[in-house]
Amino acid sequence: MSLTDTYTLYNGVKIPQVGFGTWQSADGDEAYHAVLAALNAGYRHIDTAAAYGNEESVGQAIKDSGVPREDLFVTTKLRNADHGYEKTKQAFGRSLEKLGLDYVNLYLIHWPNPIDFRQNWQEANAESWRAMEEFYAAGAAKAIGVSNFRPKHLNALLETAKVKPMVNQMFINPSDMQPAVVEYNDDHDILTEAYSPLGTGAIFKIPELVTIGRKYDKTPAQVVLRWSLQHGFLPLPKSVHEKYIKENADIFDFNLSNTDMKTIDGFHGQAGLATDPDTATW
Repeated sequence: MSLTDTYTLYNGVKIPQVGFGTWQSADGDEAYHAVLAALNAGYRHIDTAAAYGNEESVGQAIKDSGVPREDLFVTTKLRNADHGYEKTKQAFGRSLEKLGLDYVNLYLIHWPNPIDFRQNWQEANAESWRAMEEFYAAGAAKAIGVSNFRPKHLNALLETAKVKPMVNQMFINPSDMQPAVVEYNDDHDILTEAYSPLGTGAIFKIPELVTIGRKYDKTPAQVVLRWSLQHGFLPLPKSVHEKYIKENADIFDFNLSNTDMKTIDGFHGQAGLATDPDTATW
């Protein structure tokens, strides 16, 4: 197993099983050097979003890396303010322009129920999805999906969708495994991607992970990323430090025991919980 091993989405598209996250990586030197370091370390799956404000830096790093485009998997996402058919088309064009790409491998609706659309989120999602189905049909997005969607949001989307989402990117780590959403994803052939797989750093406060890591000569971060893979999730670790970017990729030479997996499963609530998309104020 390695960074270039893949999961296969239900439409046949292959997606590297570990991605590199860029949330909270500042536009400019920070995001640019982080993505460049990740690509140099062997990552081939880069995840960004319009809301992160760093698409230009991510795109420049991709360009400067020299890695052939066909060897890369690039994801970006629809900003909350841009829901609706026409706005989604315009937003997608802006993202491609900033990234300097003529297609993305995956395009996601970032949030199911933004505060600006709380009274008509079902219709807004349906209209955004209609535009995304067009990008998909044209090959400008090789796969399409959602982020932070719960079963009620997915059910509403599926009432009008012609193409089913291929991915649901969610806050997933030992502190919140979101079992009901994962079960829904599995039942509908939707891949579960795990953003904040390290709980935005909060999992490092769980002392038992240090003890488990010592058994395998691994860091708590490596243990949790391995746990994510053994659950069939696709983790998206983020760092701006080259040392940790490399360490987070060194997770393919060990397997956690069933006992250790169950222990880690029991850390619910110790490093934060997913935000409720229906009450969030963004």
